[in-house]
Amino acid sequence: MDVGGVIIARAGDEDTSFFGKRPMLTPPVEGAFDCLALLAETRFGSGVHLVSKAGPRTASLTRSWLHHHDFFERTRIAPENMHFVQERGAKAEVCARLGLAHFIDDRLDVLRSLKTVEHKYLFVSGIGGHAVPSEPDDQVTRVHAWADMVEVVARTMD
Repeated sequence: MDVGGVIIARAGDEDTSFFGKRPMLTPPVEGAFDCLALLAETRFGSGVHLVSKAGPRTASLTRSWLHHHDFFERTRIAPENMHFVQERGAKAEVCARLGLAHFIDDRLDVLRSLKTVEHKYLFVSGIGGHAVPSEPDDQVTRVHAWADMVEVVARTMD
């Protein structure tokens, strides 16, 4: 799954913006940690991976934010399952290499590029005041909250 807008909320306030002066104050998306812990425990085990487009500075900041918020401990997702790419299109290569069947992102263009991923979820809860992406096609499922995500994923696996 992606990180920004999916795990880390896109807060617009300068004090709480991930790219502002105090990025560690940026909140997680509501319900993300608990639902990810549940998905890791009941559905995916060690197969949960984070794939984020980020340059070196943003990658470092993302790692710091995840550690600051005890993300890996709270979700039981392994820190080595964090992958950074330089271009959004490279997410498809990582997903193919890892054999990921499910991917969550807040960008429809990214999801459409993931040809090897069977289940693609457009997550709109964490985008804050940003424009909601256009309506997805039949290859992408729009999900509005983490609690909904758990149910939607469960339906694909039962």
